[in-house]
Amino acid sequence: MELMKDNILDKQRRAEQKLKELKDFYHHLMVYVVVNLFISIAKIVSNINNGETFLEAFWDFSTFAIWFFWGIGVIGHAAKVFSFNLFFNKDWEEQQIKKYMEEEARVEEKYKS
Repeated sequence: MELMKDNILDKQRRAEQKLKELKDFYHHLMVYVVVNLFISIAKIVSNINNGETFLEAFWDFSTFAIWFFWGIGVIGHAAKVFSFNLFFNKDWEEQQIKKYMEEEARVEEKYKS
């Protein structure tokens, strides 16, 4: 009975942790969009005031640079939250755990003899 309660509490803690990670991601995404819009608009207006046309100001690389580089971080955050990991996914983790458990069993067996 106690084991079942612990299991339910453990599942609830994991669910709460996943929810917190999801909320943090959406907060990060919202800040990303709001801050980058502000910076881009300020940059475009500044360039227009310096004599550039709207299209020249808009297509300037520096207008999109922060979107691009910060966007890499947002994509990485999304990959972590939504469990999209090309290298260290669940299968890889399970294989590593199995490997280490087998190694430990071999070492124990060696010293038992």
